[in-house]
Amino acid sequence: MSERSVVVVSGGLSQPSSTRMLADRLADATVSALAERGVAARVTVVELRDLAHDVVDMTLTGFARGPLAEAQEALAAADGVVAVSPVYTASYAGLFKSFVDVLDKDALRGTPVVLGATGGTPRHSLAVDHALRPLFAYLGADVVPTGVFAATDDWADAGTDDTRPLPDRIRRAGEELAERVAGRAPVRRAGLYDAVPSFEDMLGA
Repeated sequence: MSERSVVVVSGGLSQPSSTRMLADRLADATVSALAERGVAARVTVVELRDLAHDVVDMTLTGFARGPLAEAQEALAAADGVVAVSPVYTASYAGLFKSFVDVLDKDALRGTPVVLGATGGTPRHSLAVDHALRPLFAYLGADVVPTGVFAATDDWADAGTDDTRPLPDRIRRAGEELAERVAGRAPVRRAGLYDAVPSFEDMLGA
């Protein structure tokens, strides 16, 4: 069975967080859909709440400290990404945008991404398409068609998939991401000495 790397970016600021809950469910749906295609998934979770100070420091200094550098490396080597932000004032959270701002401009180019957002009411649901999707399109990411928004009432247990469509949208988004991840060659993480010429190359020079 082949293996792919899936990185989950959760922009939730509280603990527990509905943003993290949605991110986890999208990741689970993706992992299940990949397994059906004979692909194992290695999941890495990036909690932006834990990186807030490092993100601000890099914004000011231009240098990434340990945990933030590890998160950036994981994203650059990801075969697929789940990115979820809470919605504030009809757009993504400031910490979420600040994290995106300190990524390398080509870190997500061509990478399959599924987008999600959470908010208190359904009135914020358009933020996925009007705010998040243009941001990731600018980064050159391969964003899947289905974005998932979850309002507070969507987490209620009552009802069926017909009256509570969130589970169905999560499954559909996970399948779309899995299809694109499985259809691509695995991303090769650059090794420490990849840029160092071989002895034979140096002799030839």
